[in-house]
Amino acid sequence: MHRSAPRLARILACAAVPVMLVVAGCSSDSGDKDKDKGKEGAGSSASASPGGSEKAEPTVEPAKFASLPNPCKTVTKKTITSLVPSAKSKNGTAATSSDTSSRAGCSWNGLDDNGVKGSQYRWLDIGLTRFDSDQALGSGADRAQQDFTKQVTKTKTAEGAKKVAEKSVSGIGEQATLVTYDLTKTKEDFKYATVVARTGNVVITLTYNGAGYAGAKTPAADDIAKGAERAAKDAVAAIAAGTDAGTGTDKPSEKADDKSGDKSKDADKSTDKDTAEDKDAAKSDDTKKSGSGASLEKTTN
Repeated sequence: MHRSAPRLARILACAAVPVMLVVAGCSSDSGDKDKDKGKEGAGSSASASPGGSEKAEPTVEPAKFASLPNPCKTVTKKTITSLVPSAKSKNGTAATSSDTSSRAGCSWNGLDDNGVKGSQYRWLDIGLTRFDSDQALGSGADRAQQDFTKQVTKTKTAEGAKKVAEKSVSGIGEQATLVTYDLTKTKEDFKYATVVARTGNVVITLTYNGAGYAGAKTPAADDIAKGAERAAKDAVAAIAAGTDAGTGTDKPSEKADDKSGDKSKDADKSTDKDTAEDKDAAKSDDTKKSGSGASLEKTTN
């Protein structure tokens, strides 16, 4: 009896060892899985964080002018009479355009016939190009500045041009360049002057030229250049007067809006008055009803 007891204890102890190992194995697997889950969670949170920090693209500056004036009214009649004294049409001839709010032009020409003293021919042309602001292309002013450079280059490389000269001019828009040159046409010597100017998001390309026919003298280059500058200043002033700088809204429209606003205010006042009258009428009706009800009660009693 005493020998069998220790042996039984040893057998029970050996039998318990596999159970502990199994439990330990399960605990180890569970810990590894928890660690893996922790790594996955960290990875997902790390990958999610960069997506939420997107930077917004900077917005471009709004265009200064939203429309163009009538090109044939950009040069004053006084200037036209001085530069093209015998113009076929003082009102000018408008250029064809599919979108006059973005591109427009007008021209004047005429021959001043002085009989045996010869004749003087003059020609004036103006072109206007407006650029809108675009998120992908840039602001209207930047786009206009790029076109300004292209127009200056194009003018300097005019076919057949001789004695080409270029200089910056002040007092015409935000930037302006005067290009002068000589050109022979119809066997006559022409003097050319082109002013390329930029005001806000609008580019002005104005050309003035002249020649003497039937023995008349060729016009002086300085006179042609001064005439081009004068007409270009008219155009800049017309663009500024035709639109409200900074808002891109036509001034006439604003006046119309103001009148509309005044009408709205008057309508509101009228509505308030009508509402007050309605309330008074309602009170009067209530009084009449209460009075008639009282008399009815007296009659009934």
